[in-house]
Amino acid sequence: MAEKLKVTLVKSPIGAIPKQRATVKALGLKKLNKTVELPDNEAVRGMIWHVKHLVKVEEV
Repeated sequence: MAEKLKVTLVKSPIGAIPKQRATVKALGLKKLNKTVELPDNEAVRGMIWHVKHLVKVEEV
């Protein structure tokens, strides 16, 4: 398991349901194609799983 995850917003959350938009915001993603580094833990992976169609994930 990696220590950090690079998460990039690759699809706009405009058409997504409100819960998914809130999850994208909670991950720290505000604009398209922006990347954030997050710790690799179960909570973050669960959030990513719910919006997997909107983001791209790389292990660092």
